Amino acid sequence: MVKKSIGKLCLALLGTTALTACGDGWKSGSASDDEAVAAESHAVEEQASTPDADVVAAETDRLNAWFAEKWEEGLEFSPITKTTLGIKEDYDKINDFSEAGQEQQLQWGREAVAEMRAEFDYDLLTPEAKTSYDLYVHQLNQSEANWPFRDHGYTFSQLGGAHTFLPTFLINFHRVDTAEDMEAYISRLNAAARALGQALEGAQKSARMGIRPPRFAYEGAIGQSRSVISGAPFTDQGEAPLWADAKSKINALLEQGAIDEDQAETLRSETREALTTAFQSSYEAVIDWLEEDMSNADEIATGVGSLPQGDAYYRERLANYTTTDMTAEEVHQLGLDEVARIHGEMELIKDAVGFEGSLQDFFTFVREDSQFYYPDTDEGREEYLQAARDHLDFIKQRLPEYFGILPKADLVVRRVEAFRERPGGAQFYSQATPDGSRPGVFYAHLSDMNAMPIPQLEVIAYHEGNPGHHMQISIAQELTDIPTFRTQPTVTAYIEGWALYAEYLAKEMGAYDDPYSDFGRLSSELWRAIRLVVDTGLHAKGWTEEEAVTYFQENSAAPEGQIRSEVQRYIVAPGQATAYKIGMLKILELRSNARNELGEKFDIRGFHDTVLGGGALPLSILERRVDEWIAAEKAS
Repeated sequence: MVKKSIGKLCLALLGTTALTACGDGWKSGSASDDEAVAAESHAVEEQASTPDADVVAAETDRLNAWFAEKWEEGLEFSPITKTTLGIKEDYDKINDFSEAGQEQQLQWGREAVAEMRAEFDYDLLTPEAKTSYDLYVHQLNQSEANWPFRDHGYTFSQLGGAHTFLPTFLINFHRVDTAEDMEAYISRLNAAARALGQALEGAQKSARMGIRPPRFAYEGAIGQSRSVISGAPFTDQGEAPLWADAKSKINALLEQGAIDEDQAETLRSETREALTTAFQSSYEAVIDWLEEDMSNADEIATGVGSLPQGDAYYRERLANYTTTDMTAEEVHQLGLDEVARIHGEMELIKDAVGFEGSLQDFFTFVREDSQFYYPDTDEGREEYLQAARDHLDFIKQRLPEYFGILPKADLVVRRVEAFRERPGGAQFYSQATPDGSRPGVFYAHLSDMNAMPIPQLEVIAYHEGNPGHHMQISIAQELTDIPTFRTQPTVTAYIEGWALYAEYLAKEMGAYDDPYSDFGRLSSELWRAIRLVVDTGLHAKGWTEEEAVTYFQENSAAPEGQIRSEVQRYIVAPGQATAYKIGMLKILELRSNARNELGEKFDIRGFHDTVLGGGALPLSILERRVDEWIAAEKAS
C-alpha cells in the first residue's frame, strides 16, 4: 500500500498538481468520471490527413512548456509537496487545510484546464502529449466529482489524518542541514497547530451533518493524538517523538560545527516553547472534541451507505479508485469469482505439502501454527526486517531480465514509528525524493508479531519494494521526457494494480521457492479478491464489521488481528480497497493482448517499460498507451 507520500492523504496536499483538489484537506481523495474523460479527451482518432511533423513538435513543445509553468504555479498551494520533493522553498510553512483553501485550489484547476483547451490544438499533439492533455482533464474531473462529497471523508480515524501526518512529515521529511532549517522547523510547529485546527473545523462540520466514522475510528485517533503529546516536554515520563527528533537534529548541527552550544540551547528552548504552547493546545482540542463527540458515533460499525447521500458517495468512490464505470454489484461478483479461482490454486499447494484436511483446516494451520511467526520480541522484529531485506536483494538481481528502465533511488526497510504503529496494520511504502536525497521506505507495523505471518512476508516485500511500489514510483519520478505533473503518484488503480501485478511477476522471476511462501502469495492475491467482496458488502449491501470479519476469516488464512485491522480500514476508506485487483487484472489483460498481437515480437521488457514509462495513468488511458506500443512494434 502506498501512503500517498506519507499516509493515505488528500492528493491536494501531497500529490501532483493543484488540479487534484479534494475538498477538506484531510478527507478522501478526488473522484473520476471516465465518461466525462472520454468526452473531453478527444480520444485518438485516425485523421484524414497527417499534420506536419514540425507543426506537431512545435505544438507539443509549447504544451509541455505550459505544463511546466502550471506545475510551478500549482506547487505554490503546497509547501508540504515542495518539501516531500526535496525543494527547500516555503520551508517554514504548512498548507492551508481549510475548505476555503481547497476551493481556491479547485478554482485554479478549473481555470487552468479552460486555458489549456483554449490555447492548444489537441489534434496537433504527439500521442504522448495527448496523454498528458487527457490526464490533466481527468484530474479536474476527479476533483469536480468529489467536491459535492467533500464533507463525507473521515477527517480523523485510526488510519491517521492531520494528527499523525504532521509529526510524521516533520520527522521524516523536514531535513535540517542548517540553523535556518531548524528555525523553519520551529515555525512549522506553530503552522501545524493552525492546520490541525482547520482539520478539526472540518470534522466538526461533518459531524453536524451526521457524517461520523464508527467509534473505533475515534478511539484510534484519540490514542494516536495522545501519543504525539506524551513524554517530555509535555509530560514527565518518556520523550515525545517530535521533541526527540528536534533534539537529534539540533545535536547533529552541533556535531557538524554548523552551530555552537549557545545557538543549540536557543534552538532547544524555542522548540520547547513551540511544542508546549499552540502545538500542544491544538492536540488537546482535537482529543477533547473526539472524546466528547464519540458518544454520537455508531458502536456497531457499517459502511457509508448509512450516511446522508451515502450511496451516491460510494458510487463516486468506486469510480475514483477503479477509474472504471463498474457498479458495486459487478465488483462484488468479480470478487466472489476470484475468491473461488484462487481457492482452487490453494488446494493444489495444500495437497503438494501433504496436508490432510480441508482448505479451511489448512487456513487454520497456517494461521495458528507457531512455525509461521517470528517471536514477539525485538530479536523477532529484526529477523522479520532482515528477511524482507534478503528477499528484496534477491529480486533486485533479476530486475534487468524483465525491465529496461530501472529505478535509481535506494530502498530501505524500517519499522513504523511507535506513535503511529498499529497491531496488524497494513505495511506501506513512502516514496523517495526525485533527486535521491531521501530513499524510498518500506514500512512494517511490528507491534504485534502474531499479526505478521511469515508466509506473507516475501510477497509483501515485493509489493511494497521491487518490483512493486518502489520501482514504479521511483521510475515515474525519475522520468524526464514527460511533464512533471505526471511523475507523481495519483491513480490508485494503476499504482496498487501494478504492485499486485508485481507480486505475480515475482513468481515468474524465480521467487517463492518455499511452497508456504507461494501460499502466502496466493493469500495476498486472495486478500485483494476478498476486498472486492467485503468493501462492496460493507458500503453497498449494508454488512456490519462483524459480518465482514466473518467472511474474511472463512475464506482466508489471515490472522484475526490482521483481518479486523483490514476491515476497519475498508470501513473508513470506502472504495480504495477495490483498486488493487481491478488494476492488476487490467495489466494482466493488456499483457496477454500484447503477447497475442505481437507473437514472437513480444518483449516483456518492452511491455514493462511501456507500462511504467508514462507515469500513473487511468486504466483506459493506460490501455491506449499499450495499444500504441503494440502498433509501433508491429510496424517496426
